[in-house]
Amino acid sequence: MNAATDRSAPRHALQRWSLTVAWLGIVLGALAVLAAVLPGPAYRYGLIGLGTAFGTIRIGAMGGIAAGAISLAAIVLALFARHRRYALYAIFGLLLGAFAFVPPWLLVRKARSLPAIHDISTDTVDPPRFQAILALRENAPNSPVYGGAGIAAEQHAAYPDIQPLHLAHAAAEVLAAAHEVAQAMGWRIVAEQADAGRLEATATTRWFGFKDDVVIRVRPEGNGSRLDIRSESRLGGSDVGANAARIRRFTARLQHRLGRAGA
Repeated sequence: MNAATDRSAPRHALQRWSLTVAWLGIVLGALAVLAAVLPGPAYRYGLIGLGTAFGTIRIGAMGGIAAGAISLAAIVLALFARHRRYALYAIFGLLLGAFAFVPPWLLVRKARSLPAIHDISTDTVDPPRFQAILALRENAPNSPVYGGAGIAAEQHAAYPDIQPLHLAHAAAEVLAAAHEVAQAMGWRIVAEQADAGRLEATATTRWFGFKDDVVIRVRPEGNGSRLDIRSESRLGGSDVGANAARIRRFTARLQHRLGRAGA
């Protein structure tokens, strides 16, 4: 055995180790991603319970941290072994770990920054009331009765932009446009009373399939109309800002549609 062989043997061993550790990071990262992503659809289709789903996501997030640490070690080994391709493998494992950890972490961080409320209304003094949807909420953990001044105060502090819409259009025109926007947003229209100026619908979240109920009320106001909208989750103490975000999207689309109609 010559001197060149003696010098290359440790490097070859280091390369083998870097490849092994890189693949370990990739496999663990892929499993962590599956654990973080699949519980939503599994819960939505009734395969697992909500507690199991959240627990599995936590495991996925922790697996993402482990995959990231292992992949970082593989990158260091690959750099010492002077093998760029193995370093790229390790970077892929690092990305998988980040994908498993970062979204759940951001969601938890967001939840901690917002009040634990799940009922948002543009009118907190006289919020629109659910009627036709009550039968659908019969077994829902959250009450359809508005929570009162305490909830209103938390909402105004967290979402000061959630306010009634004062529009220059007639109430009937606004309600018709609201119906079109609700359908375009994928809501299921449960009931509509044109004479009362109200519409009730249910929105389903994409990942977990949570049901959130919406009631829209349109009243004449001067030469125009006033629209109020309320969105409430059937399940969960905190909606992590989902209902406020839904109201923002709806009102933005409605104003755009009415603007086009008046152009």
